[in-house]
Amino acid sequence: ITFDDLKTKTMKDQADEKSNGKKAKGLQFLSSPCWCPVAVTLGIICLGSLVTIVMLGVQLSQVSTLLKQQQANLTHQKNTLEGQSLARQQGGEASEESQRELKEMIETLARKLDEKSKEQMELQHQNMNLQGALRRAANCSVPCPQDWIWHGVNCYLFSSGPFNWEKSQENCLSLDAQLLKINSTGDLDFIKQAISHSNFPFWIGLSLRKPSNLWLWEDGSPLVPHLFRLQGAISQVYPTGTCAYIQRGVVFAENCILAAFSICQKKANPLTAQ
Repeated sequence: ITFDDLKTKTMKDQADEKSNGKKAKGLQFLSSPCWCPVAVTLGIICLGSLVTIVMLGVQLSQVSTLLKQQQANLTHQKNTLEGQSLARQQGGEASEESQRELKEMIETLARKLDEKSKEQMELQHQNMNLQGALRRAANCSVPCPQDWIWHGVNCYLFSSGPFNWEKSQENCLSLDAQLLKINSTGDLDFIKQAISHSNFPFWIGLSLRKPSNLWLWEDGSPLVPHLFRLQGAISQVYPTGTCAYIQRGVVFAENCILAAFSICQKKANPLTAQ
């Protein structure tokens, strides 16, 4: 063993002693009776801090959730209020429109009511005039007998059955009348209108007379020129005679023995107060 080896060993031993001294001091501190309360206290403080932090986090989360709910409620209330405001505005506009339409309807009804009132007054006035005319007519004689048609200065009767021309003439004479005589276009238009609903022929008082072979009315007067145009057997002379009838507004010449309806004519009675 050399001196250097001893020196190195001595230095190692000194280092080991110092290290052992420090360890001894550390162990001595750990085994000190003050360390346990301090450690427990620190642990409690740490645990309390941790619990506090957790609780604060939970409360913060709850507060955040509550704030979000309140914000959502506020937003919903805002939207509701805006909707109600818009609905009230629209309701106000609709109410104004309804009031305007109602006003126009009332004005229209009032105008129609006024018109109806005027019409009713006019009808009442006409009714009074008609009643007066009926009272005056009741005190006057009628111009034509019953079932006869009054036109101008004449009364007209349409037969209910067909007969030959001679029998039709006799029927009219028995009623103090004669077969129809047409003197004017007014008379012709009236007869055309009166028989326009019928297809039957009607004898009139026009016939072909011998020996002159002229078309004459019953009273012997000639046919007015250009009043109407005779059609059919105009120049044919039958043994029983050739007579005229009117059908659908046209005058025809035919054998007097044929059966047809007839039109009687006589003067209307003048209207006189009784």
